[in-house]
Amino acid sequence: MEEMTDKELITVLIDKYTDLQRIKKANKDTPNEELEYQIKTTTAKLSSMGINVEDLTL
Repeated sequence: MEEMTDKELITVLIDKYTDLQRIKKANKDTPNEELEYQIKTTTAKLSSMGINVEDLTL
């Protein structure tokens, strides 16, 4: 199995982050602790790679 490059990993994480943002928007005000946790961990991973997610947040 091939390893991902940093660019490929960033792309996958951005896709995951935007998917989570769309789910959050669709849920409106419904609390979802797991969704919030997934968003936080994905944000942390992207931040550690130097990616600012503020421009990606809905």
